[in-house]
Amino acid sequence: MTNKVMTSIKLQKSLHYKMQQRIISDGYGMRGKSRWIVEAITSFLELPDFPALVDIAGDMNQLNEIISIRLPESLMAKIDQAIIDIRRHYPAMEGVKSNLIRASIMQRLIRKATSVTE
Repeated sequence: MTNKVMTSIKLQKSLHYKMQQRIISDGYGMRGKSRWIVEAITSFLELPDFPALVDIAGDMNQLNEIISIRLPESLMAKIDQAIIDIRRHYPAMEGVKSNLIRASIMQRLIRKATSVTE
């Protein structure tokens, strides 16, 4: 079994609700939130333009919902490397890890919705 790291992020109430709905509709169940988010982050980090998408997520406001997630240590190492890459492009950005996770969630919601209609 892989070691997990617990982390928390803040989300907008509407984004949190949409994510919960998608997790359930995708068949992950109530206990599948972390797995769904891990998959979202993993696919997000494969996007060539992910630093710009993280910058966009930094503009979110009204972050009132706190969620806790368990991430594998191997994914945390990839996130740490991505933070370095993002800081090269956006040195003044704050809250990079949280913005990266928020952007991952948003992109999974958006990309799944668009791929269904294509």
